[in-house]
Amino acid sequence: MTTKKKRKRFKKKRYIIPALLVVAIIAFRIYLPTLVKNYVNEVLADLPGYYGQVEDIDISLLRGAYVINGLYLNKVTAKTQVPFLKFPKNDISIEWHSLFDGKVVSEIIMTSPEIIYVLEDQETEGEEPNVDDWTKALTDLVPININHFEIHDGKIAFVQLQANPNIDLQFNTLELIADNLRNVKEKGRVLPSLISATAVSIGEGKVSLNGSANLLKEIPDIDISFALEDANVTALNDLTRHYAGIDFKSGTFGLYSEVAIADGYLKGYMKPLLTNSKLISKEDGFLGVLWEGFVGFFKFVLKNQSTDTLATKIPIEGDLNTVDVGVWKTIGNIFGNAWIKAFKGVVDDDIEFKDAFKDAKEKTDKKAERQTKKTS
Repeated sequence: MTTKKKRKRFKKKRYIIPALLVVAIIAFRIYLPTLVKNYVNEVLADLPGYYGQVEDIDISLLRGAYVINGLYLNKVTAKTQVPFLKFPKNDISIEWHSLFDGKVVSEIIMTSPEIIYVLEDQETEGEEPNVDDWTKALTDLVPININHFEIHDGKIAFVQLQANPNIDLQFNTLELIADNLRNVKEKGRVLPSLISATAVSIGEGKVSLNGSANLLKEIPDIDISFALEDANVTALNDLTRHYAGIDFKSGTFGLYSEVAIADGYLKGYMKPLLTNSKLISKEDGFLGVLWEGFVGFFKFVLKNQSTDTLATKIPIEGDLNTVDVGVWKTIGNIFGNAWIKAFKGVVDDDIEFKDAFKDAKEKTDKKAERQTKKTS
């Protein structure tokens, strides 16, 4: 074999090997979405007590991201075909600006997600699946710790089909932003993660949630406020008729709350308000009118006549394992709103994180003191 022929063969090999490598990379890139899709579906298929799948996976290597399309999840024993979780589009990517802070973390943007809790589906007989199983499975789909999380046009609903008529309570057009979940910035802050959300409730009420948290603790520390304002109370008639035998002709409903959790100790309140509410409707039968008139009498006695509000403030406090609702204080607040001073339709700003932290410390000190007395 001449030297010239050897050189030609060598040149051919020099080009063939890189060409084959390029073809292999391209083929792997084309097959990669299918590979990831199969992996995700295997994860969902292995969930005890649940079934689910994804329709499609899109991958963008340039921005370090992949998009999960058409993910749903439901209980195996569910009586309906309504998915418990339905996530049409989930964009998962590297949060590039956090690389400058020395952290490799991810961000998730969910578009039009739905969580629909159908009571009859969740109360089916048989082995109860562990909630931790599906939450862990979903978080395992994100290979990097989540630092930024967004929801756009989301929906959360509670449905009871056996009620007559059906009960359907929901929050729509949910917009949520949660940032710095892995404490990439402002590490010295007690509550470094910021959370804010808005939504529209049943009855076209305006919903807002704002607060901060430290989610890296085993039991997260949080300090949040919640407000639901100006909801048409007649939208609650399916619920109130089923559980209390009453319905509303008109009025508005509001709910205000603050919650702080420090070292597993919770302190907060809920403040529901009914304004300008009327009960009896002309379409009611005799027994319905009689019962609603009875309820209406007590509503008249217990509402604040100057502001036409029926309200109370429900204190909630205690260790998360033994949270105590102040029943007597709640009843006292009903009379206080009616006869002393009307509650206002605002968040009161009287719960602070340091209050929960202080009470948690006092409880821990007392527990340690009791243990010392027992052993001495």
